[in-house]
Amino acid sequence: MNPVTWPDHDAVLFDLDGVLTPTAEVHMRAWSEMFNAFLSSWEDPAADTSTYTDDDYFAHVDGKPRYDGVRDLLTARGIDLPEGDPSDAPTLDTVCGLGNRKNDAFNAVLERDGVSPFPGSVALLDHLRDLGMPLAVVSSSANAPAVLEAAGLAGRFVTVVDGRVATELGLPGKPAPDTFVHAATACGATPARSVVVEDAVSGVRAGAAGEFGLVIGVDRGAGAQTLTDAGAHLVVADLGELA
Repeated sequence: MNPVTWPDHDAVLFDLDGVLTPTAEVHMRAWSEMFNAFLSSWEDPAADTSTYTDDDYFAHVDGKPRYDGVRDLLTARGIDLPEGDPSDAPTLDTVCGLGNRKNDAFNAVLERDGVSPFPGSVALLDHLRDLGMPLAVVSSSANAPAVLEAAGLAGRFVTVVDGRVATELGLPGKPAPDTFVHAATACGATPARSVVVEDAVSGVRAGAAGEFGLVIGVDRGAGAQTLTDAGAHLVVADLGELA
């Protein structure tokens, strides 16, 4: 029996990376390559320059806007870099420079390898389309439109609220709920009548902070208990379980 009665809700708001597409793995590789190259070259005996791992990704980076992820990881390692500017060259050792360096790595992998959506996620998208449910994508990534296009999912959503849109509108990123609230409004719904679907702790926290009617966690590695503790009402391993 499906644990979700979809007609009880007015809109469904999906994170992208790790929820609809396995691009979280591409992001993880890009972050790892960028941070480990940087840490291995950083000379400060007071800083923690040990190897960056997947645990660092889940603890400090996952689901956050790119520059926030850079800043939080550096803070955890005791490294203080200038903030810089989003226009910084990827070669600069600034927060924005490192973020741009990671973005270049991600785009190179996406262009080389492409991306296919999770079959279970497509099954749920098809089911919700047949119900006439308004859908949105809410992603911290600035690459969301390119990923949706590469995955063959473009055109399925009322709105795509990505990192660029959030910056243009002055919306704080996850774990603040503002980007999800904006997407719900664009779908003609209220948070209380909307569903948030997330695989990242920061995204689940955003759904809980916004008091959304249902927050679904997708366990792609963060851990079911961790997502529950962050505020998920329901955790599944695959969205096909809900189609």
